[in-house]
Amino acid sequence: MASSYILSGLTTREAIIDAMTRVLTALDTNDVGLFDSAWAGEDVLAQIGNDDDKKVLPNLSLIRKLIFERVAAMDTTHSYTTPRVHVEEGADTAYLTAVSLAQHCPEGRGREPDGPKYLVGGNYRVDLIKDPADGVWKIKKWVIKVIWSEGDRTILE
Repeated sequence: MASSYILSGLTTREAIIDAMTRVLTALDTNDVGLFDSAWAGEDVLAQIGNDDDKKVLPNLSLIRKLIFERVAAMDTTHSYTTPRVHVEEGADTAYLTAVSLAQHCPEGRGREPDGPKYLVGGNYRVDLIKDPADGVWKIKKWVIKVIWSEGDRTILE
């Protein structure tokens, strides 16, 4: 991981939030190095959807293949707001919750007013650890709960 991906001078809360910011910014800028910097190694998990219709990705290789490689090539914007960080003083584990909004468009078609788009609103629940090797907060588990969506879902297939 390139040290330029890690910001200095952050409070613990800001550093935890930055892990989520790194992963989403990486998707919107097609930056695999930034994406990888947000994860706590290969043994991580992502879950997308709801209990009745969820996809579980049990390692970083699969997350990179099924999320990063598909989404990062698109015209996308990922936003999250109202992050709440739950961490004990001096702890090396934490979790974050946030509200999310993600717009997806096929590559090169994002500026087309009537072009195909898929908008998803939901919630994130992210479990994080503080990497003992470099002291950076990284994602161990990312749960994306879809609350609503509109548009052409096939864009993501």
